Amino acid sequence: MHISFLIHNAYGIGGTIRTTYNLAGTLAEHHDVEIVSVFRHRDEPVFAPGDKVRLRHLVDLRKDSPGYEGDELEYRTPASFFPAAEGRYKQYSALTDRKIAEHLRGLDCDVIVGTRPGLNVHIAQQARRGPARVGQEHLTLSTHSSPLKLTLRTHYPRLDAVTTVTEADARTYRKLMRLPGVRVEAVPNSIPAPALAPADGSGKWVIAAGRLAPAKRYDVLIRAFEKVVAERPDWRLRIYGAGAERGKLRALIDKRGLYNHVYLMGPATPLEPEWVKGSIGAVTSSLESFGMTIVEAMRCGLPVVSTDCPHGPGEIIDDGVDGLLVPVGKVDAIAAGLLRLINDDELRRRMGAKALENSARFDPAEVAGRYESLFADLAGRGNLRGSLHRTRGALLSSAFQAKDRSRTALRRVRAA
Repeated sequence: MHISFLIHNAYGIGGTIRTTYNLAGTLAEHHDVEIVSVFRHRDEPVFAPGDKVRLRHLVDLRKDSPGYEGDELEYRTPASFFPAAEGRYKQYSALTDRKIAEHLRGLDCDVIVGTRPGLNVHIAQQARRGPARVGQEHLTLSTHSSPLKLTLRTHYPRLDAVTTVTEADARTYRKLMRLPGVRVEAVPNSIPAPALAPADGSGKWVIAAGRLAPAKRYDVLIRAFEKVVAERPDWRLRIYGAGAERGKLRALIDKRGLYNHVYLMGPATPLEPEWVKGSIGAVTSSLESFGMTIVEAMRCGLPVVSTDCPHGPGEIIDDGVDGLLVPVGKVDAIAAGLLRLINDDELRRRMGAKALENSARFDPAEVAGRYESLFADLAGRGNLRGSLHRTRGALLSSAFQAKDRSRTALRRVRAA
């Protein structure tokens, strides 16, 4: 199959970019795969797409590039097609409207995959007839505004499939969105196995990673770790990531006197070498669309203590087997979960081994296999539709020809 992904910016950093590269690179082992980035703002992508994946862009925002388009009037004109309800009006424009439309109308492929709601709307409306149209949901339906949900409900029926990263979100889509004839499938994000030995459970470090944003509730984690330190001062916490909450978190660490036990490490790429230095992963989010860091930690052999928030953790962690699920926002429960693993070396190592084993289901080969089956089915359905259309056309043509022959014969009889 020829599979084409359409992504916001393949040259940046983010979970959607990483998982798209993981999926595309694995599919490219057996198929013709390309990633088309709406924007390009740097010469080389942060993540390597793989030798077999073609990468191209539609709008060049590199100021030192001869193809720079950021000063064009079209780029400064607001978009009229890309849905304003998605809140990307400062990035998308009349220029992106035109470039995306031209790309989709000229695209010759078997499957086209969109990776964000606005791009999925473009695909639903503007992709030429023939390719299977797949819209990916990398967030959750519940996090979208009411105007955006209405936009999706209006245009998504023209897609062939919508994929979510959790079963919970797939159920929400099926219940709340009227999408007759559209397949709604839950397919998780993929995380490759790290190219280094897993953690052995001996390091006295708890590791957390992600954007320093309010939804991650690192303030709750820091307060919980204060209780951990009171009982086990030999353990420490490292938090990796960048974001607007850094100043507040730094102030909280200082206020609680935890500057020798809690460290804001900043971003790290790759993160696997940092995971394996620890023995426990921690996630205290109030909401997770999936839970990439949970899987990353598990793939490095760490059991994870995570809040049982919507939507992903409960579908990733087998509570009490390869990690622990605790109530959202409960400082005492989070501290108790951490201390349970800290104080029981055998339990920690056993759960770490199960985490390593159970997380193999998120390997790119496993996830790509599920997408491959979906794509093949959709492409086959499309070919069947095309075959039926051509057959119907041929039958109609034959019927008209037969009718013409009958009329001709009748005229000849009458003339005789």
